[in-house]
Amino acid sequence: MPSIGIVGLPNVGKSTLFNALTKKSVPAENYPFCTIDPSVGIVPVPDERVQILSDFSKSKKTIPAVIEFVDIAGLVAGASKGEGLGNKFLTNIREVDAIAHVVRTFEDNSVIHVANKVDPMQDVGVINLELVLADMEIVSKRLVSLGREVKKGEKEAIAEEIILKKLEKVLEEGRMGFDANLTEDEKFKIKSLSLLTLKPMLYVLNISEATENVEFNPAFGGAGLPGLSVKVDPVFERGFDELIKRSYELLGLETFLTTGEDETRAWTIKIGSTAPVAGMAIHTDFKDKFIRAEVINWQNLLDAGSYANAKAKGLIATVGKDYIVKDGDVIEFKI
Repeated sequence: MPSIGIVGLPNVGKSTLFNALTKKSVPAENYPFCTIDPSVGIVPVPDERVQILSDFSKSKKTIPAVIEFVDIAGLVAGASKGEGLGNKFLTNIREVDAIAHVVRTFEDNSVIHVANKVDPMQDVGVINLELVLADMEIVSKRLVSLGREVKKGEKEAIAEEIILKKLEKVLEEGRMGFDANLTEDEKFKIKSLSLLTLKPMLYVLNISEATENVEFNPAFGGAGLPGLSVKVDPVFERGFDELIKRSYELLGLETFLTTGEDETRAWTIKIGSTAPVAGMAIHTDFKDKFIRAEVINWQNLLDAGSYANAKAKGLIATVGKDYIVKDGDVIEFKI
C-alpha cells in the first residue's frame, strides 16, 4: 500500500490535517497488510468509477484504492542532530514512499507560529535543511565504508561511489538530493540508504479559515516550490480530494478495476505495469502463473450494458504478458 508521511513545523496544521483525513478512513479489514496504528490513516482515493461499476454489477462489496497517510512526529530545527523528536521523525520518514510537507500560509494571532512570523518559504527551508543534513550524514558514512572496496577496484563499489559523490556535491550546497538528477538505475543502486531528499515531495499549503481574523496571503501560492503543491483547509476539508489525487499522482500510480457480483474493487499499480505485474496487486502468484487476461475499458463496459454484450460486440480484448495496463481498465485474469 502506498504511504505518504505528513510533515511540518509545529502549529502549521499538520495534525489537524491528519485528523481530518482520517475521518475519511476506510475499514482496515479489507487491507490485511496494513498497520493498525493511531498515527496511520487508510484513506480512499476519490474515484467515482468504482461505485458506478459496483452498481452496474450489483456487487455485494465495493472496495476503493487507498493511500496510507502517516502522521510523522513534529519537526524542529536541529532534528538531524536529535533535537526535539528528531530521531523519531527521521526514522518514521524513511519508511514512507513520499512526503506531504504542510506549509502554513495563514495569519492567526491565536495560533502562535514557532518562529513568531508566518513565512512559508522560510518554513520550507527549515525542514528541507534538516532532511539535507540527515542525508549528508548517511552519504558521508557510506562513502567512508565503501573506501576499502573502492581501493580493491570492486566495480559495484566504484559505481556506487560515483553516485554518492554526485549526491554529496548537491547536499553540500544545501540543495535537495533530487537536484542531482539521478537516473532510475542510479536511484535503485542506493535505494537501501532510504535517502529523504530523494523521496517525492508534495507541498500542502494550509489556507485555514477557521477564525475570523485569519488572512490568507495571496502573494504565496506555492510559487518557488519545486514539484507539486496543493491548497487545503483542514478545518473545512477543502482541497482534500485534490490532495489525495495529487499524492497518487506524485507516486506515479494508476488504477485498474475488477468487477462482479461478489465485489467491485480498485487496484493500485505503478503506471506502465504489464498485465502480469499488475496481477500481483491481487496475488503474487498472478505474475508467474499468468496465461492471459481479458481487458475492457470501464466506460466501454458500461456502454455495452453487460459483460456478455461487450463480449458479443468484440469489445473485450484478450491480451498477453506484454500488455501495458491502462488506468480504468477492467481486467479478468486467466491463470
